[in-house]
Amino acid sequence: MTALLPDKTVASIRWLAAPTSWSWLEQANSNLINLLIDHAHCERKAAGSAVQMMFRYLCEPGLAEVLSPIAQEELEHFDQVLALVKKRGRYLEPLQSPEYGAKLAKSIRKGEPNRMLDSFLVAGLIEARSHERMALLAEHCEDQELRCLYSSLLTSEARHFGQYWLLCEQRWDRALVTARLEELAIIEVEALTGSLQNPSDVRMHSVGVEPIS
Repeated sequence: MTALLPDKTVASIRWLAAPTSWSWLEQANSNLINLLIDHAHCERKAAGSAVQMMFRYLCEPGLAEVLSPIAQEELEHFDQVLALVKKRGRYLEPLQSPEYGAKLAKSIRKGEPNRMLDSFLVAGLIEARSHERMALLAEHCEDQELRCLYSSLLTSEARHFGQYWLLCEQRWDRALVTARLEELAIIEVEALTGSLQNPSDVRMHSVGVEPIS
């Protein structure tokens, strides 16, 4: 599991080229309701992404059997997070999204089968970053109820990016998958590089990573 170290550095997980910065965690703790609302949006988008890929590759053997349960679980998480948002007197308000998802989407190549490979890897990278940041919140969130929430989601988040990896390995040579993952992981870090001018704009995937070593 990703953990915050005593010297305020963050241990990374295998998929990610650089860990989340301490500043992101501080911003998150200072704006937990906005983060929670954004998290609900993220779960909704993750479900939609899985469904979109399932229908794009409708006749791909073994794909729907993996993506349908992912989509259903993401919607369960959406319901769970939305209930907490409503409990705190808020609702699923529109929030300005960071450029993270759009930048990763632009990195997906157009022609097949490269498009399928990149789609799986980008989805997996987003799940991996979500897992990493949820692990930080599970360990260090100042709100006990949210610490419990994020602790409860870690297993499924880890399983999701593992499933996207397996979808790749079942269809392409491991060396090819690993090489492309390394390229996309650099793009993922670039999408999170920078500083947040307004801390209240913190999102689950807003900027805040350590430099690539």
